[in-house]
Amino acid sequence: MIDPQAHPPYGVPQAQKEALLLEHLAALTAHHQAHCPPYARLVQALGGKTPTTIADVPFLPVSLFKTDLLSSVPSDQVFKLVTSSGTTGQAVSRITLDRDTAALQSRALAAIMADLLGPQRLPMVIVDCASTLKDRTRFNARAAGILGMMTFGRQHFYALGDDMRLDVEGLKAFLDKFGGTRALLFGFTWLVWKHFAPEMAQAGLRFDDAILIHSGGWKRLADEAVDNATFKARLARMTGIGAVRNFYGMAEQVGSVFVEGEDGLLYPPWFADVIIRDPLTLQPLPPGEIGVVQVLSLLPLSYPGHSLLTEDLGVIEHIDGAAPNRHGKGLRIEGRVPKTELRGCSDVAAARLTA
Repeated sequence: MIDPQAHPPYGVPQAQKEALLLEHLAALTAHHQAHCPPYARLVQALGGKTPTTIADVPFLPVSLFKTDLLSSVPSDQVFKLVTSSGTTGQAVSRITLDRDTAALQSRALAAIMADLLGPQRLPMVIVDCASTLKDRTRFNARAAGILGMMTFGRQHFYALGDDMRLDVEGLKAFLDKFGGTRALLFGFTWLVWKHFAPEMAQAGLRFDDAILIHSGGWKRLADEAVDNATFKARLARMTGIGAVRNFYGMAEQVGSVFVEGEDGLLYPPWFADVIIRDPLTLQPLPPGEIGVVQVLSLLPLSYPGHSLLTEDLGVIEHIDGAAPNRHGKGLRIEGRVPKTELRGCSDVAAARLTA
């Protein structure tokens, strides 16, 4: 088991990082082959060769977690079941966590957020409703994100009611109590855009000093032609919040979040990485070319989620050192892969799993 806090999150140059990752990813592949028979069948179908680069590590289409419960631990060792945040009627991924994996993810997130926020816990506004956390044994990605981020705040205030309307009086009391103190805000991107920011502006409420960390819901914003720059500008105008950081993450790899740097790009921490693959050939692409995003992580011990092909398109803009204190790959997400291409990729992998 690795220690996510063994190095600064972005302190390992790419070449050194890939050597570390390769050793541990190969060990994880062997571990999951031994403990997850469906995964073992897939790896065997792919040839079962020992990887010589991180690009050689076998990957699963992330959509397989919506159809198969892939676990490498006995059912009596499952500590939590995390699900993705699917829309109504949509299948969701199911991820089994044992206590070791959950603890590893918590330490990883702590390392990433300490780098961004510093060591002190900040007064915190959660841009969501308290009922999102009603079941502490089964979480969707939204609830898991809230629970993970709550560790870095104090005096938690849920800004929205169950009807998704802003609790104006409660927020006024929070601002009165912590005015002049830096605050932390965390929420689902779409909720911040649709409910929180406009209702704050309507109520005439503003933050003097705050940082917002947000993720998820970009598909809806893209449909409204809202990009990252537009989101930040509107938020600053409506709420006074000038420090805004997006992050890229998913239920299938909780803990390995890619936080936005000062240059607007997303950076994997040292214990995770990204590969861009050609949508048709699935061959790795060089920096500057748009393709399907593959994510790698050393955290998944209880399920074979250490190497996943996502349903997102992205491009690596540069490698090592373009942003302050940021080694590794700078990633930009460009949208979603067309559904027809995704279906074809998933069907091939599913056939291999059941062969």
